[in-house]
Amino acid sequence: MLMSGTIAKVKNSSVQYIARQPILDKAQNIYAYELLYRDSDNNAFPSGVTDGQATGRMFFNSLMFVGVDRLAAGHRAFINLSDESLLHELPKLLNPENLIVEIVERSQNITELVETVVRLKKQGYHFALDDYDGDARWAPLLPLMNYIKLEVEQPIIKTTMMLKKLKRTYPDVKIVVERIETLEEYNFIHAAGADYFQGFFFARPEMLNHGNIEPSKAAIFDLLRCTAKTNLCFKEVQQRVAKDLSLTARILKLANAKAGDNKIEMKSIAQAVVYLGEDAIRQFVRVLALSELGLDKPAELTKMGLMRARFIELFLAPGGDEMAEQGYLIGLMSILDAILEIELSVVISEFSLDSSLSSALLNYQGLMGGALRLALEIEYNNWQEAEAILNAIRPATNKTHLFDLAMQSRTYADDIFAVVHV
Repeated sequence: MLMSGTIAKVKNSSVQYIARQPILDKAQNIYAYELLYRDSDNNAFPSGVTDGQATGRMFFNSLMFVGVDRLAAGHRAFINLSDESLLHELPKLLNPENLIVEIVERSQNITELVETVVRLKKQGYHFALDDYDGDARWAPLLPLMNYIKLEVEQPIIKTTMMLKKLKRTYPDVKIVVERIETLEEYNFIHAAGADYFQGFFFARPEMLNHGNIEPSKAAIFDLLRCTAKTNLCFKEVQQRVAKDLSLTARILKLANAKAGDNKIEMKSIAQAVVYLGEDAIRQFVRVLALSELGLDKPAELTKMGLMRARFIELFLAPGGDEMAEQGYLIGLMSILDAILEIELSVVISEFSLDSSLSSALLNYQGLMGGALRLALEIEYNNWQEAEAILNAIRPATNKTHLFDLAMQSRTYADDIFAVVHV
């Protein structure tokens, strides 16, 4: 669910805020959107938030969770990244197509940034230097930029002179001028040869709000401990991720983003973790920790997802580890529509689930679908219906076994919830 202008009302979850402002070409057509971090319906960058925190929260809560293409309506997207995030090569977690990474004016590690930009440009990423002020310290970066952004200064001749100088020195670099507020300013900037234009004269930033679930501190700390080890244990990472619905969703989205056009149907959390590989997992955890450790813990609704996941996993365990893992994922995913207030079919599409998992979630097909129906009827305390389903999918199993599984899954969810809500 993505809504413009009004605050999204998401049940049992938080609202994530992001704004976008158009960047126009010489014909005043939309060329791109700049995506801007917000933490409330106040359409301004929040005070007391570092560049690193803003980068991490926007990256994980919006860019990955909703998707760059959707947020930018299919246009190019300019996103601000802190120098710390760039040095960790965070852009590698996103497809470079239609993505322009903005280096913020507060960046300090110029030498290291140059090395990082050179590496990322070879992989297809494009860069913009934000709020260029003419300082000599930017000289090593300028030849590597695809775009240089200037702010309108008064008198306007200051801006036009710098613009013309940059066009002479770096003829292949596109110049974007922002903070244009009047027709007179636009006419001067246009005549001076700017390539693209941005400012209140054209449009103010537009709020785009969406529902979201946030990872718990305990889950992030656990993952940090896992990834701090010299040799990463994928099974251990998978186990930590499986206990947190938010982390599960983000890992699946990350795996999809890395796959790009080569879409892979994800069958389990373990598959997604292994597919990502050690470097991507470490990047993910490092920046997630930076951005999320100060935020609220997950909503009570996630407890229901954990109970379903554990119940289905235990019920399907006789079929082998792979089926049990898939059942756990089914349980977690079955709650996302309620948390995000989007259709389950959209959830399935967003996370590229395997067709057997999709049919189980949407139509309760197959043994996994039956197990999900069983979990739901027990959740509703419809034991008569649960017994009928059990007789249909596993007639040799005694009904008393369901009581045991329900108790174990409830204890499992209580134990995890007690840890993450201390």
